[in-house]
Amino acid sequence: MHTYKKFLLAAAATLVMSANAMAAEKLRMGIEAAYPPFNNKDASGNVVGFDKDIGDALCAKMKVECSVVTSDWDGIIPALNAKKFDFLVSSLSITDERKQAVDFTNPYYSNKLQFIAPKNVDFKTDKESLKGKVIGTQRATLAGTYLEDNYPDVEIKLYDTQENAYLDLVSGRIDGILADKYVQYEWLKSKDGSNFEFKGEPVMDSDKIGIAVRKGDTKLRDDLNKALAEIKADGTYKKINDKYFPFSIE
Repeated sequence: MHTYKKFLLAAAATLVMSANAMAAEKLRMGIEAAYPPFNNKDASGNVVGFDKDIGDALCAKMKVECSVVTSDWDGIIPALNAKKFDFLVSSLSITDERKQAVDFTNPYYSNKLQFIAPKNVDFKTDKESLKGKVIGTQRATLAGTYLEDNYPDVEIKLYDTQENAYLDLVSGRIDGILADKYVQYEWLKSKDGSNFEFKGEPVMDSDKIGIAVRKGDTKLRDDLNKALAEIKADGTYKKINDKYFPFSIE
């Protein structure tokens, strides 16, 4: 009986250790879910998009079970640091300011900033031509910072989501929008975006997008980098890219 009890105790301990190991293999990815085609919700409320597909592919390579936690854009980095989720894959530009708050993986795509405005409007993108214009952009983004730093005479209108900026553009409450080119590209193909177009050349084409982890979470960052290299090498990345864009955004 004594030996049997020891066996039961050993078996129970093994189960606890296995359960803890399984728990450790579960990760939560943070996503805004309001930035199509990179992240959004479908008609059923499921999170979809390029970021989600990349996150799923990375989790598959790391052999971990991942779930999605959505967060408003303004609080998405504080939510990561408050341990609401484990890593952030939501089209986050790698900037020196953000590096003070989080650690980044290698870039998983490259971005450009470009203006859009109505097709029938002579809209030049130099500082003098835009003087006095009202330009919309999403709050706490690289585009917003770029406008503040480079267009001092422009009235900048900030929005909580990109979709709300588009609503004001369609209604004529703003003259144009500066945002990520590939997000704008998607919207211009829509019914609402059909009367608008890109204006001028991209004003910035060196924006690198990374996955964020909490400061000092070196193992997770390294695991994500390894998985990212693997999905690029085996064609998974290209398959996801081609699902959303007819050109490479790598």
